Amino acid sequence: MKLLSWNIQWGRGMDGRVDLSRILQTIHQLGDFDVICLQEVAVNFPGLPGGKGEDQMAELSAGLPGYTPIYGVATDVPARGGGRSLFGNAIFTRCPVGQVWRHLLPWQAELALPSMQRMLVEAVITTDIGALRVMTTHLEYYSQRQREIQIDAIRRLHREAWAMSQRKFLPEEQGGTFEVFSRPAEALLCGDLNFPATAPERAQILAPFGDGTPSFHDAWSLAHPATPHTPTVGIHPVNFVDRPECFDFIFITDGLVDHLKVYGIDVATEASDHQPVWIELG
Repeated sequence: MKLLSWNIQWGRGMDGRVDLSRILQTIHQLGDFDVICLQEVAVNFPGLPGGKGEDQMAELSAGLPGYTPIYGVATDVPARGGGRSLFGNAIFTRCPVGQVWRHLLPWQAELALPSMQRMLVEAVITTDIGALRVMTTHLEYYSQRQREIQIDAIRRLHREAWAMSQRKFLPEEQGGTFEVFSRPAEALLCGDLNFPATAPERAQILAPFGDGTPSFHDAWSLAHPATPHTPTVGIHPVNFVDRPECFDFIFITDGLVDHLKVYGIDVATEASDHQPVWIELG
């Protein structure tokens, strides 16, 4: 199973142009992916620089035939020209999809800092190595405290999912809204987490649970032990980091560690202000 994660900045490249065909071309050139996780996908949001209010979910879906699109909306506000403006994260997969969850993450008031609503998309997919939960998110940029709170929430959701994986199926729950679908213990968490690899937030994600919940492992560190993370922002000059840093991660749980074969980063593309990262499990 090959999975790619990329903050596409609503398709806006380093040249300031919004071009989703360039995003799709880059993805297709990088490989034949079973799962594609994208952050900063917009629908009817003409206020974004370079954009014209495109329905980016529709455009991306059209360019990814055979994939099931799953959109997780974090921001849902009135559009200037009518309708709603949506902004969030997406999963596209050609694997069979089970249950899907869209979790809004905590957004605590910090009056001196800008911030926005963040969310986590979670989908159960069936792969050749078994069923797993794919989760993708985009954490707060301006506030470390917000990120820590959001990570606590993600860890709580992961612990709850592990508990649900132990649950028995009850006959009276079949065939209706109470029907229980598989929620596997093993999971993959990816996205733009807005902290560098040396930050305490990374250690927060990796901390063991101590109650049987599968722990997260940094796939880069597994594939490239003792090697510093390759930067995923700032390779091409941007105004939000002082030097190149790794902000984009893929974490996998205990049962997936032995399946990790490849971890890749495209450092060349200028189709977004972030670089795409990917792994192969086999």
